[in-house]
Amino acid sequence: MLINEVENIVGLSKKSIRYYEENHLLNPKRKDNQYRYYDEDDIKKLKIIKFLRELNVPIRELQLLNENKLTLQDCLKERIKKIENLKNNYEKVISICEDVIKKNDTYNNLDVDKYLKEINILNRRERFTMNKGIPSKGKRIGGAILSSLIFSAIFIFLIGLIVYFQITEVEKCPWLLFIFLLIILALPVLAVMYNLILRIKEILGGEEDEASKY
Repeated sequence: MLINEVENIVGLSKKSIRYYEENHLLNPKRKDNQYRYYDEDDIKKLKIIKFLRELNVPIRELQLLNENKLTLQDCLKERIKKIENLKNNYEKVISICEDVIKKNDTYNNLDVDKYLKEINILNRRERFTMNKGIPSKGKRIGGAILSSLIFSAIFIFLIGLIVYFQITEVEKCPWLLFIFLLIILALPVLAVMYNLILRIKEILGGEEDEASKY
């Protein structure tokens, strides 16, 4: 079936489905007309992905599950651990709120210094829990740039090689063919640079996860 039908059956937007494909969680077949074709296994996998995303399982863990590098049992145990940590933090927040209410503090006479230290500790702990195992933006940007440079360097080397032989060899390649080859080799480099810019913007923008928008 086509993506329009899948959208209605699973309850995911086209953008979400393609997002999962881009992250290698799904690999639908393509027909002769190049339209993606989804079978029953794809539908089942999308339902599983949707279920686990509802449990806030990160995309990276879904990738590990898909690659059989992480078991579902370990994945869910980790979710329970993180939720328990959050639960303890929120219980502490409730305790602080109740303490403020009990003392009948007002907006203007709140003894804020007394509570700020506790709240700051809780916030730092929560950020660590939620971001544990997730590479920093700097590392992700560095990785994107490095992979793009390596890929581009290969094509730039080939372009340089063609130009060198065209200049130094007596029997030169026809100029029309020479220009055509340069354009063909330059296109992947331009595409990589364009995608690198989009990727950096995506990382800096927080990598909005469309899969959470059902």
